Amino acid sequence: MKLRAVSTLSGRVLALTAALALVVGVSLNAQTDAPPVLEPAQLDNLVSRIALYPDPLLAQVLAVATFPDQVPQAAAFADDHRGMTGDALANAIAQANLPFDPSVQALIPFPTVLDMMAQDPNWTGTLGNAVLAQRPDVMDAVQRMRFQAQRFGYLQSSAQARVVVEPRYIEIVPVNPAYVFVPVYNPLVVFVAPRPGFFIGGAIRFSSGFYIGPAFHVWGWGADSIGTRIAWSSTMPFGAARG
Repeated sequence: MKLRAVSTLSGRVLALTAALALVVGVSLNAQTDAPPVLEPAQLDNLVSRIALYPDPLLAQVLAVATFPDQVPQAAAFADDHRGMTGDALANAIAQANLPFDPSVQALIPFPTVLDMMAQDPNWTGTLGNAVLAQRPDVMDAVQRMRFQAQRFGYLQSSAQARVVVEPRYIEIVPVNPAYVFVPVYNPLVVFVAPRPGFFIGGAIRFSSGFYIGPAFHVWGWGADSIGTRIAWSSTMPFGAARG
């Protein structure tokens, strides 16, 4: 039985994912050579580096992966503006009139994430293809990896993120929706049983929090995202809401 993944997103991300669903149909119909279908083990490995991201950040990363050609330039812009945060950064993004999809602009406050995606274009492109062609399978893989990390004791609530464990899914949400922290972990560690004496508590660390205030709502962020649940499962279209 496949697991159901639940993400917490804002209303603007709802619109983004609905638009992406339309892109899926157009993109797949236009392809003469569709990418190969990935097996569950391949998908598990593919999502392992992002599976423990908070749900709002994970949703943006998945959307950005479908625009891999825009990632390098967005990463360069983010690097050039590392010293800016909050409203100042939001204003800089708006004034630059960037030719990027809103989801790509939404990741500019997270230069380390964009750098990771830019430095490994093969991974980014493969993830984007999987999101377009196998989106329910991708989210099932996220849930498998989350349950694995939780079962081994690594995935726990912290001062930065709250882990909600349900029978069929695990939700990860920021403790403060205005601050999103990027977890730093080694997939070769957190998804395997710990060796005797290993300190589990140090396996997942967090970068500095990124302030995502009202000025970033236009790109899909917002404090009102908490409580809005979107189910990602093999029986539902990408971005379809569930009550």
